[in-house]
Amino acid sequence: MKTSIQIGKVMGIPIKIHISFLLVLVLFPVVFSSDAEFGFADVASAPLRYALALTLTILLFSCVLLHELGHSWVAMRYGIGIRSITLILLGGIAAMEEVPRDPRAEMRISIAGPLVSLTIGVLCYLAYLGLGIYDIVQIPTISHISHFLWSIAYINIVLFVFNLIPAFPMDGGRVLRAWYAGRMPYLRATRKAVHIGKMFAIVMGVLGLFASIWLILIAFFIYIGASEEEKYAEVSVTLEGISVRDLMTSEIAYVQDNLTISELLRLMFEKKHLGYPVVDQFTGKIVGIVTFADIRSVPMSEHGNVLVRDVMKNVIFIPEDADAMDALKSMSTENVGQLLVQDRGSITGIVSRTDLTRSIEVLGYHER
Repeated sequence: MKTSIQIGKVMGIPIKIHISFLLVLVLFPVVFSSDAEFGFADVASAPLRYALALTLTILLFSCVLLHELGHSWVAMRYGIGIRSITLILLGGIAAMEEVPRDPRAEMRISIAGPLVSLTIGVLCYLAYLGLGIYDIVQIPTISHISHFLWSIAYINIVLFVFNLIPAFPMDGGRVLRAWYAGRMPYLRATRKAVHIGKMFAIVMGVLGLFASIWLILIAFFIYIGASEEEKYAEVSVTLEGISVRDLMTSEIAYVQDNLTISELLRLMFEKKHLGYPVVDQFTGKIVGIVTFADIRSVPMSEHGNVLVRDVMKNVIFIPEDADAMDALKSMSTENVGQLLVQDRGSITGIVSRTDLTRSIEVLGYHER
């Protein structure tokens, strides 16, 4: 996520917070400071009340982080890399390099997070019971700690149950897909699990009209997440067994870095390509890549003055024997529309996002 900042690393995994997480640091303390059951509405001192509420918020999202680390630890045991873990408004996201196709692996990875939440909940509740004897003497510090333990225990157990709802992107949706995938083709299993997830989202949204706006937001999150999961599965299955070599364009037109935008536009019109590798006008070495998207922000009045080197992006290379799905991931991660294809250090072609989407449409037609 481009709107995230890294705050550290755990197990070698970058830990990030999304910009939406800033709302958490404002919204949740306000809620906890005014809630008598989970929060600290009964604390007389306003500064102390908000400090305790903020502490509870941080502890809660630390538990969310541990939940995601549970997924990540099991995934890494299966050889799946974790690009990052990002904390967002509605929880956390562990960005895995690939979705496991082995049903048993996906089942274990998916269930690991909820089991971490359950473990935290049970341990905190036992600690809460252990501190119960001190309630008699009404020591403020002990009372606050006891309330922290009870709140964290309750919320984590609720998270355990909630995450097992069989709906993407909840863990329960992945568990359901893994169960189906052991009995039918992967794409069909995904579609069945997605259908059930969408039904849950619709029911939750209707209930939210009468109960809470939070249910509506969560229902929207689930419905969109289920749709995205279905699209991802269709793409990954469609591109399975397809290499970059099969999709790339072998004929490459290069442009020099001292070309003006006006000259580049004329070339694009003539060659009918929207992306070109850029070479240094003196050395002939590749120094970047320029696309139509890169020049759209340049005012028309400046087209004769702005040079290609002023708007070009860093070039990303990919081996020609790489999977087409890897090319699509690279484009998404690096936010580029074209990749240069290499074979043993030599440039052999160029592959674009358009090449991939066109192939997905054609190859996936029979699946519709």
